[in-house]
Amino acid sequence: MKQTDLQFAFHPVVIPPTPEWLKAFARWLAHIAVAFAPVFKIVFWGGLAIGVGLILYFLVWDLIALRLGWRRAPKAKPVELQSEWAPTAAKAQTLLEDADRLAAAGRYDEAVHILLFRSIDDIDRRWPNTVRPALTSRDIADHAHLSEAARRTFTGIAEVVERSFFGGAEVGAGDFKACREAYAAFALPGAA
Repeated sequence: MKQTDLQFAFHPVVIPPTPEWLKAFARWLAHIAVAFAPVFKIVFWGGLAIGVGLILYFLVWDLIALRLGWRRAPKAKPVELQSEWAPTAAKAQTLLEDADRLAAAGRYDEAVHILLFRSIDDIDRRWPNTVRPALTSRDIADHAHLSEAARRTFTGIAEVVERSFFGGAEVGAGDFKACREAYAAFALPGAA
């Protein structure tokens, strides 16, 4: 059986000769590079020395200026926190309406969950990057800037959610009503 599609005999590759003009140009470049090699060396080391000198100058100048009091270290601006914080009336009303819809359908556990989760969102919006994924609801309730009323309300709702979620206890109408009233009294004090 004879195969015609495979090549078994390879022809040697013939490299074409380099043109004379290219050889002359390469020799000329080599002569130029050899002639300027000491200059390139001086430029490289000089540039490196100037760069290191500038870095040291700015570092030493900043340290001396701070030490002698010519310039003061920037002070962090104090953050003004309002300890008496509550969600807006419109947000609170919308949240209570959503929770009431779930409760009307007999889904009390979801209604209480929505009160807790949206409260956590409100706290995170008020103090960004303070609510971390690893924090429990008890950790969030201990937030340093929550008012006592907010802490009490949040803790009460969180306890009902913990009992249902982790303890397997069923959330009844009474539990939802207590959480709803506590949230309404906190978020909408005039309407409660």
